[in-house]
Amino acid sequence: MRKRLFSLLAAAAVAAAGLTAATAVATPAPASAASCYEWSSTLSRGDSGAAVKELQIRVAGWVSSGEHLAIDGQYGPATEAAVKRFQSGYGLAADGVAGSQTFGKIYDLTSSDCTPSHFSYSEFDDNCGANNFSGGAVSASTAKENTRRVMWQLEAMRHKLGDQPIGISSGIRSYSCNSSVGGSSSSRHLYGDAADMGIGGNVHSQCTLYRAAWEAGFTEILGPGYPGHNDHVHVANDPSPFRSAPNC
Repeated sequence: MRKRLFSLLAAAAVAAAGLTAATAVATPAPASAASCYEWSSTLSRGDSGAAVKELQIRVAGWVSSGEHLAIDGQYGPATEAAVKRFQSGYGLAADGVAGSQTFGKIYDLTSSDCTPSHFSYSEFDDNCGANNFSGGAVSASTAKENTRRVMWQLEAMRHKLGDQPIGISSGIRSYSCNSSVGGSSSSRHLYGDAADMGIGGNVHSQCTLYRAAWEAGFTEILGPGYPGHNDHVHVANDPSPFRSAPNC
């Protein structure tokens, strides 16, 4: 009776918080992951809110080829499909429902600042030596959040490519930094939602990275054969999709 009463009270608390899911998640997050974000209920198609948005950020790299997952807080068919691919990719039951096992795996992959464990902000914030996210087309906080989303897409790429390290040669750029390196005036680096993967820091070929990015939700992908991109692969979440790598 006590257990039933507790479940009812937990469900009521979830509903009061504005969440549509009512099934409590039994597995607590480890301290490192809980310090940034912890889900309190199972999520599935039809749910919405901040909890769904946080989930979407983490599975955005698990889309089908050429697809881009909108981070809109709506658990629709695309989010369900991405969750299924994430689950399958990590050997979980692929039912499209985010519950304790799915969240448990995400917690395993999460650092205390909500970034994936195999990437860190310091890989993206060189900014021509400034080591920050300032001076671009958006606020530093927005650029940093955009970078976090890119990092989770790269985490998916990394796992699909055999969990071998992916080296980053450029991330956020201020206007002055972008100008000094000859970047486009409309470069997505100014928004923090872009990353370059240079030849020297990767065991994978450029064409392998280019093709993998197409299956990780990036909308802008440039590689070998595209002007100025013979020594790196560029990925970004540009609102206007474009990709090109003639030599691939």
